[in-house]
Amino acid sequence: MPSPSRDEAWELFCEWTESESLRRHVLGVEAAMRAYAGRYGEDEELWAATGILHDLDYEKHPDLETGHPRVAIALFEELDYPPELIDAVAGHAPYLGVPRESRLSRTLFAVDELSGFVGAVALVRPTGIAGMTPKSVKKKMKAPSFAAAVSREDMRLGAEELGEDFDEHLAFVIAALEPRAEELGLTGQATAAGDAAAEA
Repeated sequence: MPSPSRDEAWELFCEWTESESLRRHVLGVEAAMRAYAGRYGEDEELWAATGILHDLDYEKHPDLETGHPRVAIALFEELDYPPELIDAVAGHAPYLGVPRESRLSRTLFAVDELSGFVGAVALVRPTGIAGMTPKSVKKKMKAPSFAAAVSREDMRLGAEELGEDFDEHLAFVIAALEPRAEELGLTGQATAAGDAAAEA
């Protein structure tokens, strides 16, 4: 079966997920995946769909011992989704022990945690993601209490597996997310305050 279109993937994800923050997370991952697909000359629809679907079951089955992403993988197999999509979803969860051998799976792993971390940094900046540099992200990486659940080691490993310089990888992901800042809720506190003032 051909891979699901980006819109089909989004519709399915929204059926499974009500959390606004989780929806925004996968849209951020989608943006980074699509950008890398363009850079590498890969199938942008497949890569976008993979980015959206990778956390499909996380809200309903968050238990890493028995749930996410096993439930999603079983569903994708049932729907006869492309093996490379299924393999990438399995590979983004290190605890499953599935080797990331394809460029698709390595890219998903490389942008998943990182796009979430970049989003977290944007949320505490007055200007949001606008004007963000790799330096400002790396500064936050050195603060263990900031977005503590995000593995710094995995973020660096992702770039390494992809064969990308970490700073360049950071800059690339920031650039992929920035045009969709409003959709992703990353416009910043100053913009939000300005909008509120304009509405008053």
